Order: sequence, then structure tokens, then C-alpha cells
Amino acid sequence: MGVATLQNNVDGHRYEIQVDGVLAGFAEYNLLEGAVLFTHTEILLAFEGQGLGSKLARYALDDVRAKGVWAIPVCKFIAGYIHKHPEYIDLVKPEVRRAFQV
Repeated sequence: MGVATLQNNVDGHRYEIQVDGVLAGFAEYNLLEGAVLFTHTEILLAFEGQGLGSKLARYALDDVRAKGVWAIPVCKFIAGYIHKHPEYIDLVKPEVRRAFQV
């Protein structure tokens, strides 16, 4: 695997991961008042199985934390990542956290 870089493409409403300058995946979102609504995450076929989805999810959720807003994980991938990484559960509103706890 080459060099992975991550960015928030604000105009495109998505977090992106590139490998050696080539788009490898993205996590689309909508901005709401006080929250980021994650709608869809995709790693392109040629880049699957390299852990890029996890890097992308971690980057996006760390950015949400830095902004001090809630994460609304409608996207199954982001929801699954939060479920597997309880250190991000505090980004989800308390009334829906139970859905992410084991």
C-alpha cells in the first residue's frame, strides 16, 4: 500500500482518503445544526481489504470530536465502527447510545 492521505472535502460534503494521490474512498455527510449526519461510506474496489475504511472512519470521527458536535451515524459502516470502537460512543447523543453498546 502506498501513502494514504485524508481530508475533509467541505465543498463535496465528504471525508476522503487517497492513496498516492488517487481517491480510494469517502464518507459522505450532511451538516446539521450541532451535528454531522453520516449517510454513506465507500472504499473503492481496488482499495478494499487494506484497512482504509477504518482509517477514514477514525479521521472523520476525530474531526467531529474536534468540532464539538454530535455524530449521527445513519451510514452502516460508521455505525459499525462506533460499535466496535466504544471510545467514540460519546459522540452519539445519549438517547441513542444504547443501540451501539454491546
